[in-house]
Amino acid sequence: MTRAQELVEYLAGTESLAIVCHDNPDPDCIASALALSSIAEWCGVEDTELFYGGMISHQQNRAFINLLHLNLEHAEEFVRDDFDKIAFVDHATPAGHTELKSVEPDIVIDHHSTEAPECDFVDLRDEYGATASILVEYFRELDIKMNVQLGSALLFALHRERIDYIRGPTAHEYEAALYVYGHADLELLERLYGAAFSPATVDAISEAIRNRVQRGATLATSAGRTAERDALAQAADYLLNVEGVDTVLVFGVVDSAVEMSARSIDPRVHAGNVLRQAFDDVGSAGGHADMAGAQIPLGLFADSDADDEELVDFASRRVVHRFFDALHLERGEE
Repeated sequence: MTRAQELVEYLAGTESLAIVCHDNPDPDCIASALALSSIAEWCGVEDTELFYGGMISHQQNRAFINLLHLNLEHAEEFVRDDFDKIAFVDHATPAGHTELKSVEPDIVIDHHSTEAPECDFVDLRDEYGATASILVEYFRELDIKMNVQLGSALLFALHRERIDYIRGPTAHEYEAALYVYGHADLELLERLYGAAFSPATVDAISEAIRNRVQRGATLATSAGRTAERDALAQAADYLLNVEGVDTVLVFGVVDSAVEMSARSIDPRVHAGNVLRQAFDDVGSAGGHADMAGAQIPLGLFADSDADDEELVDFASRRVVHRFFDALHLERGEE
C-alpha cells in the first residue's frame, strides 16, 4: 500500500479536518494545504478548513492568495473541538512553527529534516525539495483530477520553493512540475511573478543593504524594525548576488521578536545547523543547508520604555556576534 492509499484509509469516516499551515506561510505550504484539502474532499470529508498563524506579507504570497481566490482562516479563529482530525503541512511540530502551540496533529506531511512526531499518519521526506512534490505524488497515485486553481498553485509553489533559484531541487520537483504544468493557468502565474513590492518591503531591503557587515565570503545585516517579515528573505536572496559572497544572514525586529533569514551556496556551510548552533539556546532555529530561519523573542525588552533605535542596535550587535562566532569568523569592529 502506498502512503497515499494509507492516507485515504486513515481519512475514511472523517467528517471534518483542519489543515494548519506554519506561521507566515509560503506558497509551498499554502499549495500543499490546498492539495491536502482536495484529497480530503475526494475521500468524503465534508468540512475542511485551512488555518495559518503570523502574517502573510510577501507581495507574491498576498497576490498568490488573492488571484487564486484561496480561503485561509487565521489561527485566532481555530477551535479544536470543531474538527475530527488536525493536519500539519510543511512543518511537523507546533513548537516554533505555529501560534497553535498546544495543538497536536493527527497527520503530518513535510519535507524538512526533523524528528518524526508521534501521531497517526506521518510522511516526512527530507530527500524531497518541497512538500508540494509529495502532494503531487499523492494525486498521481490516486488518479485524482486536478483543477486549474490547484494546478496553478502547485506549479507556482514548486518554482518558488526550489526550481526558480536552483536551490537543491531534486528530480521530484521537476517531475511534479511537469505533471501539474498541464493543469496550470500560465497567464495567471505570469501575473504572480509581476506582483509589486510594497514601499515597506523596499525600505527593509534598502536598510539591509545599508547595514551589511562582511567577513570573508559571509555577510550579515539588519533590516531594522519592519512589519514586512518576508522582506528579510527577499533581502537575503538579493544580497547573495553580491560578488564574493556565498553566505548571508538578514535579520530584523518584527513585532516582539528578532526574525532571521539565512541563505548559503557554500557547500561547507549548512545554514540550518549554523542558525541552530548560534540561536537555539535563546530562541528557535532550523532549516536546510541552503536556506534557514530563526527567531529570538525579545521578552521583557519588547515591553520596555527603551528607545526603539537603541533596542534594534543592541539586538543587531548580539545577532551578528553570535552568527559570526558560529561560523568561527573574527568579529571585527561592529
